[in-house]
Amino acid sequence: MQETQNSFEQFKLNRQLLNAIEEAGYTEPTPIQEQAIPVALAGQDILGIAQTGTGKTAAYTLPLLMRIKYAQGQHPRALILAPTRELAMQISEAITQLGKYTDIRTVVLYGGVGPKTQIEALRKGVDIIVATPGRFMDLYFQEEIVVKHLNVMVLDEADKMMDMGFMPQIRKLLEIIPRKRQNMLFSATFSGKVENLSHEFLEFPTRIEVTPQATAAEMVTQVLYEVPNFRTKINLLSYLLEDKETLTRVLVFTRSREVAGLVHQNLLGRVVPEAELRVIHANKGQNTRINAMEAFREGNIRVMVATDVVARGIDITEVSHVVNFDVPLIYEDYVHRIGRTGRANTIGNAITFMTIADEYHIRKIEAMIRMEIPRAEFPDDVYIAETPFQERQDMLREIDNQRRKEDPTFKGAFHEKKHSYPPAKKGAGNTSRGRRQASGRSKRR
Repeated sequence: MQETQNSFEQFKLNRQLLNAIEEAGYTEPTPIQEQAIPVALAGQDILGIAQTGTGKTAAYTLPLLMRIKYAQGQHPRALILAPTRELAMQISEAITQLGKYTDIRTVVLYGGVGPKTQIEALRKGVDIIVATPGRFMDLYFQEEIVVKHLNVMVLDEADKMMDMGFMPQIRKLLEIIPRKRQNMLFSATFSGKVENLSHEFLEFPTRIEVTPQATAAEMVTQVLYEVPNFRTKINLLSYLLEDKETLTRVLVFTRSREVAGLVHQNLLGRVVPEAELRVIHANKGQNTRINAMEAFREGNIRVMVATDVVARGIDITEVSHVVNFDVPLIYEDYVHRIGRTGRANTIGNAITFMTIADEYHIRKIEAMIRMEIPRAEFPDDVYIAETPFQERQDMLREIDNQRRKEDPTFKGAFHEKKHSYPPAKKGAGNTSRGRRQASGRSKRR
C-alpha cells in the first residue's frame, strides 16, 4: 500500500500513461506532481508556484493526457502557452514522451521559422497545441486555428511572459477562447504582475507552492567573484574553463547578445576548441539554436554562451556549472539561470562575476533568495587588467543612478569601495595553480 502511495499508481492514471512514465524513468512523483495532479484531474483551476526543474511540466501534462485520452475531431481541445520557442519545444517533447502509447496529436507553434509546416500540421488535425503567444495569435487571425473546442488552457512560466511583454496577446486570447474551461497557471515567482494575471485568468484556483517564492535551487552551490572589468571577467572565465575535469558542461549567461558575441569571440579557439563552443541568442536562426541545444544536450558541446532568452527553455540534466558572466537585471532570472544546473537530484554549481556596478543588484538578489552568496577568493594566477576610462565612468555613472533610485535627493558622487581582488597586474598568467577556486569551492563568510 505504501508503495502505491509513493508512486504514480496513486493517481489512477490509465495503463498507457503509467507504462510511458515507467519507461521515462520516473519512479515517484515530485512534490509539485503529488499536489497538482489530483487537483488537475478533478478539473479545478490551479495556481502553481514552482521553480524550473521541479517536474511541473509532467504535473500538468499527465492530467491533460488523461483528460483527452485519445485523438478526436479536427480541432484542439487544449492549449499550452510558453514564453519561448525552446520551452515550447521542451513541453511538446515531454507530451510526446508521456503520450507515446496514445494517439493524441500535438502540434508546437513558435516564431522564427516560416508558418507553412506548422499550418500543414494543424490541418491534419490536432488535440493539444503548445505555442508561444505571438505565433498562436498570428495563425488564429489567419483562420488556421479554431478555438471553440478548447476546454483546458495552461500558462507556463507566466512570470517570464509578463517580463517579455506578452500580456496584450494573452488578453486578446482570453477574449476569443471559450469561457467555460479549466485553467492552470505555473510560475517560478509570484510577482505583482503574475498575481494580477491570476485574477483575470483563474476562477477559485487551488494554490500550490512547493518551495518558498524565488528560493534558489537547493542542489546548487553558489559562489561569487568580485571582478573589476570586462577584460578581467574574460581572464577569470578562461582560467576557470582550464579545469576540464570539473567544469564538464558549462552554461555562460550574459545580459545581451552583443556581450554573448564578445565572450564567444574571446573564448573561441584560444580557450575552448571551436567544436566544443557555441553561442545562442535571439538573433540566431531557429535551426541554429535547435542544433546547438541538441549538441549541448548530447554532450558534444562543452561550453554554451547564452542570453536569458533561453534560460527557461533548457532542460539538460548534466549541466555541471552555470556562470553568470553578467548579473541579471531581472532578479528572478538569477533563480532561473542557476536552476539550469543541479537538476534531477544532482549537485550543481553556480558562479557569478560581480563588478562594482553589480553590487546593488546582488544585494537585491540576495534579499530575494534569502541568503548571502558566498564570496570566493580571487585566484592569484588570473591577470587583472586595468579598467579602461570609459568602462569605469559608465560603471560609476550607473552607481549614481542606483543611489538616486534609492534616494531621490542624492546629487551624485563617484565613490568606489575597496574590493578583495588584488590591484591590476602587469604580467599575464593563467597557470594551473589555484584549481580549488576553479571548481567553485570557497570558504563561506
